Amino acid sequence: MRFLEKGITVARTADDLVRYHGKMMVVDGKELYLLTYNFTHLDTERSRTFGIVTRNRELVKEASRLFACDTQRQTYKSRSGKFLVSPVNARQALEGFIKGAKRELLIYDVDIADKEMMRMLQERSQSGVQIKIIGHVSRNKHLDARVFKRMRLHTRVIIRDCKQAFLGSQSLRKLELDERREIGIIVNNLKVVSSMVTVFEDDWKASTPADRRADKKRVSARAERASRRVTKAVSRKLAPAPVVQQVLKTIEREANIEVDRGEATEMVKGALKKAVKKAAAKIVEEAVAE
Repeated sequence: MRFLEKGITVARTADDLVRYHGKMMVVDGKELYLLTYNFTHLDTERSRTFGIVTRNRELVKEASRLFACDTQRQTYKSRSGKFLVSPVNARQALEGFIKGAKRELLIYDVDIADKEMMRMLQERSQSGVQIKIIGHVSRNKHLDARVFKRMRLHTRVIIRDCKQAFLGSQSLRKLELDERREIGIIVNNLKVVSSMVTVFEDDWKASTPADRRADKKRVSARAERASRRVTKAVSRKLAPAPVVQQVLKTIEREANIEVDRGEATEMVKGALKKAVKKAAAKIVEEAVAE
């Protein structure tokens, strides 16, 4: 609202995707800032993130087209293999990028969970490609990741053979490849890629091997926290909820009895809260560890 008061146009994104998560800025139609971070203190000051500034006409043009389509709620169709947009062309482009690795893949990713992407990484590893991952890999005994201890990890980067790099907002997860607006680019500038390699190797030395048992506890703890929040939110709405009253009416009709509405309501609410908490924990745990 403060932006609107100052004359800044604020457009809502469409509701056709689960989330709009890309981070970019186009300046005067000439310069593209493609970022892996949000404009928050946590991201810019306390997290490992990267950003690329480019005047490449093809990339700037594609970014401008995407922005226009999203703000006007029009369908975007990719015209560039270097500008990766989920769910338009990112999956196909990243598959090709990974398959093209000959010697090495250096990866930052907060959560690698897509089965096809993990299968391809495993194939590359078995073909002799050295793969180093800083972040998290879900349920795959053939791929290991190191835990980043220095600060919060928020970036998504894949460096191929020290010559090219992918940088963007999408992790190798099905949700971020197929159901959300995510934006990334392929970088060919050797000087830029070399500087990213230097940072990665330094971070790799400072990282520690993942403890799978500790990781499982982390997932369970996260699921428990989420289920408590969900249960609390749901319980606030249960008392007057039609579903509770409908349950009581059904009990009275089917059992042919009259119940104490106050006491019965509390019993139904208690049962629903337990069911919601259990279901929420299971859903979160499966989603995190998928």
